[in-house]
Amino acid sequence: METTTNGPDFLDFADKIGYDIGKGMMHNVDMHYHKSFDFFPELVMFFAVYTVNKTFSRPTAAPKFIKDSICFFFKNVFDNEHVKDSAARAFPATYTYTSTFRKDTRPVKVVAVIISAEYLKSFLKNDAEQFQYLFDTSYDFMIEEIMTDDIVRTINDIVKKQAPDTLPDYYYKLKAMELLFYLFKSLSKREQSVHQKLSSKDIRSIFKVRDKVVSSLSRPTSIEKLKQLAGMNELKMRRIFTQVFGMGIYEYYQHFRMQEAARLIREEKLSVSEAGYQIGFENLSHFSRTFEKYIGEKPKKYSLKHG
Repeated sequence: METTTNGPDFLDFADKIGYDIGKGMMHNVDMHYHKSFDFFPELVMFFAVYTVNKTFSRPTAAPKFIKDSICFFFKNVFDNEHVKDSAARAFPATYTYTSTFRKDTRPVKVVAVIISAEYLKSFLKNDAEQFQYLFDTSYDFMIEEIMTDDIVRTINDIVKKQAPDTLPDYYYKLKAMELLFYLFKSLSKREQSVHQKLSSKDIRSIFKVRDKVVSSLSRPTSIEKLKQLAGMNELKMRRIFTQVFGMGIYEYYQHFRMQEAARLIREEKLSVSEAGYQIGFENLSHFSRTFEKYIGEKPKKYSLKHG
């Protein structure tokens, strides 16, 4: 186990696992904190908090020293931050894509678990068939899953709780597997469908669609505009969106819309009617039903709980 608080030590860790983060990255970010754990040759985990001082891009690929690895990145999910840029993403060792880091005064918070495909299969056993798209090395994939309370709670356990005095490495290894358990529990609820091979262009395009969908929560973006943004027909766009994000475009929009309503009630202390109107609802009965569907309780009860 390794605990660090500065950039050079993080570079040492990256070199140790064969993770090429690019020569210029540490010149463009301030690394506030990071902690890393290696359980070679099957598993590594790290978490980091950093601020981007200058916008830059770099190729992103999996570490070379974990055979046939699958990378799971959990971004901006500390402290129950169900915000629009929170995400859990998974991609295989074979997939290389360009990440853009945009200048921002807000810190980026990330937890990463990188695991050998065979080691992961040994835990999934017969259930591995349900997630075959993760293990088929004939094509690249990128999936993104919405955060659940179990995932957020486990991440906060990893990041914030004091490590036990005895067997700390064992504790963190179990926590890494617990985090993956809750992610796979969420992924198991997706409708089973044939996963199509996606090009890097397809993946970039569908993330542009995703970003546009969540950029305007008070009014949905028209399908026509989304098609133009994606540069593909409606059927293909909808199919790829569901494959990557696990739900349709409108359902995804409604999910984040209700998360924003919950945030307005919880953090901004808006009334139920104010929150409903702010995200575009004119009928408060409709808002109440939709809120309960996605949040799990009526907005009035949620407001009293967080008042």
